Amino acid sequence: MNIKRLAAITGLFLAIAGAASAQYKLNLSTSQVLQDPLVIAMQSAKERIEERTEGKVTITIYPSSQLGEDNDVLEQIRGGAPIAVLVDAGRLAPFKKELGILAAPYLVDDYSQYAAVTTSPVYDKWVDELAESSGIRLLNYNWFQGTRQMFSQKLIEKPADLGSVRVRTIDAPSWIATVAAMGATPAPMAWAEVYSALQLGAIDGAEAQLTGAFGIKLHEVTTNVALTNHIQLFTGLATSDAWWSELPEDLRAIVAEELSAAGDEATQATVTKLAEVQADMEASGVAFNDVDLAPFKEATAGVYSEVGLTEARETLAPYLP
Repeated sequence: MNIKRLAAITGLFLAIAGAASAQYKLNLSTSQVLQDPLVIAMQSAKERIEERTEGKVTITIYPSSQLGEDNDVLEQIRGGAPIAVLVDAGRLAPFKKELGILAAPYLVDDYSQYAAVTTSPVYDKWVDELAESSGIRLLNYNWFQGTRQMFSQKLIEKPADLGSVRVRTIDAPSWIATVAAMGATPAPMAWAEVYSALQLGAIDGAEAQLTGAFGIKLHEVTTNVALTNHIQLFTGLATSDAWWSELPEDLRAIVAEELSAAGDEATQATVTKLAEVQADMEASGVAFNDVDLAPFKEATAGVYSEVGLTEARETLAPYLP
């Protein structure tokens, strides 16, 4: 009996020790494919987090929207799911309107100018208010995915050329308003559906960053890329504020540090890869053309007032170029 009791107690201690060693689990979700620089950076972060926390935090990565479309994943997060999804701030605007400005057209001229905004006290205040009002905690916003360009079957040189062109965009207010202001007909849909929609003629084009477009092979179903540079696409990892609050402070510090470092790594890898991706697309027969940005900037200037971001832009003015 004593031996049996000892075995039972030993088993209990082992079970408790095992649970303690992998106490917290976090799933990382992104719409990008496994080979994308963002997913590669996530993998590096996973390894460092699990090593530094000695297995107390385990990370599982789900690329290609395996956990669902980003808006759906945000709802899971609001319900307390242990997920962090890589999203642009336009998707967060329904919960905190001011954050939508981070996905507004021609906010900055170069991706490096975003850092001044996302390290500002204004941004920090918006992040805290987002968590309080929606249960979504934005952990960082330093994952550069590339500058958005216009993929199509026809040459686009000015806003008028986009008349009657159905263009896929992100299903968020500022994105839809931007595409409409540029002259096109917005067609919001999940990223995973874009290739087949272009192939079947359900849409005529898509606005996208080069690395993401190459990842789902948009160069096979489009023939032209107009370099409109209309949005510098930064994204951030948003998770459940409830889950984040339950994470011990020491583990929270490690996770935050490594995920932020991964964002910097992904940004640099994306910047490095852009020229290579354009060359590969051109080799496959896709034509790239520069456009006069002035008419596009003028056409989209009203987006800020249309989606209620004029005041947010004024508040951020000290941190903008």
